[in-house]
Amino acid sequence: MSLSVPDFNLSVIAPALVVAITALVVLLGELFTSAAQKRWLGYVSLLGLALAAFAAVNLWGANVSAFSGMIVADNFGLFLTLVILLGAALSILLAMDYIRAQNVERGEYYVLILAAVVGMIVMATATDLILVFLGLELLSLPLYILAAFQRDQTQSLEAGMKYFLLGAFASAFFLYGIAFIYGGTGSTNLTRIATAIAASRNDVTLIGVGLLIAGFAFKVALVPFHWWTPDVYEGAPTTVTAFMSVAVKVAAFGAFFRAFLVALPDFSLDWRIVLALIAVLTMTLGNVAALLQPNIKRMLAYSSIAHAGYILIALVAMGKDGAASALFYLLAYTLTNLGAFGAVIAFSNGARERVHISDYAGAARAQPLVAAVMTIFMLSLAGFPPFAGFVGKFFIFSAAVRSGWTWLAVIGVLNSLISAYFYLRPVVQMYMTEPTTEWTVSRVAPLVTLALVITVIGVVALGVFPAPAIALAQSGLFR
Repeated sequence: MSLSVPDFNLSVIAPALVVAITALVVLLGELFTSAAQKRWLGYVSLLGLALAAFAAVNLWGANVSAFSGMIVADNFGLFLTLVILLGAALSILLAMDYIRAQNVERGEYYVLILAAVVGMIVMATATDLILVFLGLELLSLPLYILAAFQRDQTQSLEAGMKYFLLGAFASAFFLYGIAFIYGGTGSTNLTRIATAIAASRNDVTLIGVGLLIAGFAFKVALVPFHWWTPDVYEGAPTTVTAFMSVAVKVAAFGAFFRAFLVALPDFSLDWRIVLALIAVLTMTLGNVAALLQPNIKRMLAYSSIAHAGYILIALVAMGKDGAASALFYLLAYTLTNLGAFGAVIAFSNGARERVHISDYAGAARAQPLVAAVMTIFMLSLAGFPPFAGFVGKFFIFSAAVRSGWTWLAVIGVLNSLISAYFYLRPVVQMYMTEPTTEWTVSRVAPLVTLALVITVIGVVALGVFPAPAIALAQSGLFR
């Protein structure tokens, strides 16, 4: 009698494995690194992320599964993996000087970022709901801690507590959804669920689908599960907010798309109508609430909610156009939003952050280059050409029109027009308002400058020459 382990192929999980090993190396390195040398742990983390990206590129086109079909290395998951790794690397570049300025430079910061990345990669590549849930929890637990990383600030502790309590509540929804779907179909594997639903639909499975929507909606901040977002984004350290705002969305939307387009296509009439209504509410509330925010982190939080609504339109559109437009949009949004938060960090004066929009009055005179790149990011988020945000929105709205959801695309366009007002407010402050206090010009840290250069080049390149990225997104579809 021989013992065999089917599909035990570690190459399929190589990107996540490399990041996990890097996290362990950084954790051990923390024990032997003095306070003055903590910066090197950030460089080790960046090296690990680069090696993980190399492993993901090597898997491109392989389309292989492992562990009895619970996880897959297909182009869809690998595209999301590369975007997650890019977002994490840029977040670490922004953080290495920031956490020193804020007096929270500790090695566990990088360990927690890397641990969250492992969970995100697992979530984006899992083809079994149990593994999706494990990835969800693995990305969530480090983020709860990171949100409260500035332990001497009440706002940060409050952000971590709120995120933890509401996140645990949402996880319960998600787990109950898995239980109901298993009860209705007899499986947690996405392909087998689809087969079972095609043979017989039942109310138990429908309840499970509703609970899954609630669980995913919390992670991507869809209405009415968005209430945690402004408080957590405002209270968490800015670099953590930047990381959360992009990487969590990429991983959660990846799992959201895979679960609903692979496992639940026969339920499309039921969930597409529900998600279309949620998309309308999310876009509208996010944009309208952002109009009223004097704090730029809260404004970007509500902006993040609105962008989740735009991405949801792509899921409603379904088909190749819908999935490809979502992948491109996630890449464009990652670069743009990280750049916007990077500019906020660049405007900081040591430990003092300028988080009120009125603080940016006259900024263009004191720091013209930072003001210029901040303007590019705001215009891209608003959907102005020739930047990545415009191409992303055009791609999504076109997919909706082609799939018969013209009214949803029209509402998306109207919401984009609304958003132009609050995205231009910081620009008006920087260029057209006299400063109320004298600006103290501080030198922008080299690594923050590097992150801003990468993001601004990416945002402009995706806007002017989108074809290669769109072709890559179209190749990252389900087989």
